[in-house]
Amino acid sequence: MAITDKIDIINKINRLKIEKKAVILAHCYQNIEIDEVADFVGDSLGLSRQAAETDATIIVFAGVYFMAETAKILSPDKKVLLPRLESGCLMADMINAEELRAFKAQYPGAPVVCYVNSTAEVKAESDICCTSANAVQVVESLPDKRILFVPDRGLGAYVASQLPDKEIICFSGYCPTHMRIRPEEIIEKKEKFPEAEVLVHPECHTAVINLADFTGSTTGIIKRVKESSADTFIIATEKGVIERLQRDYPEKMFILASEKAICENMKWTRLEDILLSLETEQFEISVDKAIAEKALISIDRMLNV
Repeated sequence: MAITDKIDIINKINRLKIEKKAVILAHCYQNIEIDEVADFVGDSLGLSRQAAETDATIIVFAGVYFMAETAKILSPDKKVLLPRLESGCLMADMINAEELRAFKAQYPGAPVVCYVNSTAEVKAESDICCTSANAVQVVESLPDKRILFVPDRGLGAYVASQLPDKEIICFSGYCPTHMRIRPEEIIEKKEKFPEAEVLVHPECHTAVINLADFTGSTTGIIKRVKESSADTFIIATEKGVIERLQRDYPEKMFILASEKAICENMKWTRLEDILLSLETEQFEISVDKAIAEKALISIDRMLNV
């Protein structure tokens, strides 16, 4: 795209935001160009909570489907738009409500902790939600010894490693992007940059987490970079995070753990899609009222921990 065309699109988006009283959310795995029009950039739940606190009437979510659903659950009176309707999450799609009910039936009475990276119907079938940042805290808060964790077995395994007194039974879902990061890639880069800190997202394989100097959510990784005295980092999460770190901390060096750590679904949204979404108010996301109410209970329980 020519620079003049890009500037024209950005100007049109910014004008429509004012005219339509819209707020634009950009997940930090998105193409970095989206940040130029975004009102908020960050993790999925954090973005939805920020949007809920605004007086906007329209939310445009540059992310994937479950994120737009969560925004709708937290802002039922706002119109929520997803610029690319086909932008889904492979991990979230690995379990549906029927499969979760079958999973629960195998372990009667065990509470379900649901990673927020899941569909509204799965949240509605769960007892409490969690994020990658608070998953350990949420599970620890439950009095039960046996806990069902859905859908991410990677994050569930990490939680289990931190809470040995709990019996955590994980569903078989996983994040393909994070699971593509291999431990040998970390070891190879650590040999080249022995002074580097290894920062790892807990959705990664246990063998990768075991090599980490720090394990945390996307927001946690960014905070670690800001606070650390190190000047070189090996980043084991989606490529969009490292692009933003390179932009925001040019004095530091960032090494992507794996060139395969790219979420293709996150990269579909372009500035042109956001402009079209604002112009036409497509694609509007709706959530069944009964499902939304039950899902909100799971989210609120988490926020009260």
